Amino acid sequence: MLDSIDKNLHSLNIEDFRKDLISWYLLEKRDLPWRINQDPYKIWVSEIMLQQTRVDTVIPYFLAFTEKFPTLEALAEADEEDVLKAWEGLGYYSRVRNLHSAVKEVVSSYGGIVPDTPEEISKLKGVGPYTKGAILSIAYNVPEPAVDGNVMRVMSRILSIWEDIAKPKTRTIFENILYEVISKEQPSEFNQALMELGAIICTPTSPSCLMCPVREHCHAFHEGVQRELPVKSKKKKPKQVTMAAAVLKDAEGHYYIHKRNSSGLLANLWEFPNCETTIDIVSQKEQLVKFLSDEYETEAELEPLTGTIQHVFSHLVWNISVYAGQLKPGSSYKNLVKVTETEMQRYAFPVSHQKIYKMSLQTNEQ
Repeated sequence: MLDSIDKNLHSLNIEDFRKDLISWYLLEKRDLPWRINQDPYKIWVSEIMLQQTRVDTVIPYFLAFTEKFPTLEALAEADEEDVLKAWEGLGYYSRVRNLHSAVKEVVSSYGGIVPDTPEEISKLKGVGPYTKGAILSIAYNVPEPAVDGNVMRVMSRILSIWEDIAKPKTRTIFENILYEVISKEQPSEFNQALMELGAIICTPTSPSCLMCPVREHCHAFHEGVQRELPVKSKKKKPKQVTMAAAVLKDAEGHYYIHKRNSSGLLANLWEFPNCETTIDIVSQKEQLVKFLSDEYETEAELEPLTGTIQHVFSHLVWNISVYAGQLKPGSSYKNLVKVTETEMQRYAFPVSHQKIYKMSLQTNEQ
């Protein structure tokens, strides 16, 4: 397999490939807010946001985030609650917690200047091989590859590479190839062009080969196998989890919310009290009432089922039954925080609990 990759790489006219790719990019590139300049901080923010999230979704978040935290120092000095709130809805919150930790380190150890060498930037929390390559090449014009799914898809077709891109070791194959292929004079434009090509032309299921600026260099196109590449083994089906959640209020209209643990899934975000449930003789509602009593020493009167929501993670699916509830007079609420509806807007909730809140409001309006 590696012999055929080497053969195809050596048959590639690298200089013409670079020229055709970069020329197309300079003419056709999308007008994206993080392309206005080469500010390493803003490029860093955009690249972290773009991991596992579509460009169209990221744009308003990027604009709002960089308006709230316009400089690396501003983000480093910010309270974590404010940072999480600014990220609310983007998901994968470990990304922003790592970014927050890393910019603090840049301020304390690098004088507020994002490092411009592979060795130093790789030491920062959350900066893996892809983010390292993206920042160094785009911000500093360092010829460092930035290999993500888009890039592996493009290059697997260009060079007819049949290695499984879901395997970590395959990324190394592409990195080694791109060290040879990347433009040493225009690494910023080259890497962004590859990303752009994968995003809008060399797409996963229906590549627009007739519009492709590097079609003449593409082995997969000439072999007619572009739709079969890249090879990617399927992930396991996500685990299904059944849950119940309570939107608790008291007679004065206060809500009762809980802060998640500082580690693990959705760390440090806020939520309505909830628990996993089993399909049992005991109803979900009864299981939730018992959980509220055991976990929070809270006695509540729960109404009939409000509705159900589903939230899909990469590895699991939450199926949450939602109940509205009224705290009984004089009830304790250990480890819950009492907030007004206005105060609650300051707290960062995961998307699943934003859905729960929205459902409860819609039910109240009916």
